[in-house]
Order: sequence, then C-alpha cells, then structure tokens
Amino acid sequence: MNHHDDGPDPAHRRPPGVSGTTVEALGSLSKALETTERARGHLYAFHQLTGGADLELDRTVALLREAGHTEWADRVQREILGRNVIPGHWTFQIVEAYNGTYYEPFRDLERQALAALAEGRDHLYEAEMKEARRTAGHPDHTAGPD
Repeated sequence: MNHHDDGPDPAHRRPPGVSGTTVEALGSLSKALETTERARGHLYAFHQLTGGADLELDRTVALLREAGHTEWADRVQREILGRNVIPGHWTFQIVEAYNGTYYEPFRDLERQALAALAEGRDHLYEAEMKEARRTAGHPDHTAGPD
C-alpha cells in the first residue's frame, strides 16, 4: 500500500490545538538534545581513547624495561599509568557525572515536554518539513514506508 497521498502517519501529525510555535519550540528542544547526544558520543570516545592509551602504557613500561631503561619505565608506571585525568576522576567517573548531572535530566525533560505539549508525538517539526518538501506522486517521496 502506498501512502504518498496520505501525509504523515498519525504518530507524526500535529495534535489538535498544538500551535506552529509549539511545534517549532519542541523541534528546537529536540535539536538541542540531539546535539547533546553527539557531545555525549564524543565523551564516550574520549573515555575509550584515554583508556586505550592507559592500557598501551603497560606495553611501554615492558619495552622500556626490556631495553634497559628501568628509570624511565618506573617513571611512566609511577607518574602516568592509572593517573586521574582531572583531580579525583578517571574518565568513567566523568561519563557518569555527565550522564547523571546533565544528559539524563535533559533527555527526561524533553520526553516530558513532548508528552505534555504534543501528546508524546516526536519529530513533528521534521514530519511537517518533510510533508512540505515532498513531491506528490513521486515514488521516492512517499510519506512513509509501504
């Protein structure tokens, strides 16, 4: 069944009484959350890269010892290996603090705003933009999957 003449599915249609400004505001809130999702991904990349670097230091220490540079091996092991990345924190603690302090409250507020202001319907702004930009009747411009 082809839905190109039907418009968005019911989950992506603006509920009655929801203004265009409300849809735009919720779209803006979702866009900000999406940016935060990307930032969070970078934070996880930072966490994994830093952890990988710390684990590589085991090899560094072993090679320095094998090459007879015991003093340098001791310094790397004592001064850098397992070191906090900021005072009192390894990267997993930074990730946990970010998630609890910022990301989760942001995500929860966005969900609550959608529920309160748009009957929980997500991506209304994008669905309306898609509808405005579709070419009626074109097989690659359908409102939804067959």
